[in-house]
Amino acid sequence: MEALVASAIGLLTAVGIYLILRLRTFPVILGLTFLSYGVNVFLFTSGRLTVNAAPIIGRSEPYADPLPQALVLTAIVISFGMTAVLMIMAIGGHLEAGHDKVNIAKDDDTQTDPQTETQTGDRT
Repeated sequence: MEALVASAIGLLTAVGIYLILRLRTFPVILGLTFLSYGVNVFLFTSGRLTVNAAPIIGRSEPYADPLPQALVLTAIVISFGMTAVLMIMAIGGHLEAGHDKVNIAKDDDTQTDPQTETQTGDRT
């Protein structure tokens, strides 16, 4: 079971890094989400993988460590907030620039907006 979980962590991390290296905002956000899932699974498995073990410490029954579970719950909440902020920034960038490319060339600032050209009728 450990090999399967380690493979899943590696796959989530690889997909996340691949998508982060794309030059579009939506794949970057999706890559950060995959990377956070990989980190969450890594944090969860750092407390030892046990089957049918309660997260509450008992006297005779085996128990799972509740600290990684609390860390993962906190990380999930933080990643939801981070994803929401990134989505708002990506939507604002898309509305401002008219595209979702991450690397905006310096020449884009000097060019005129195509929407204002059609409204004013200036075509030079």
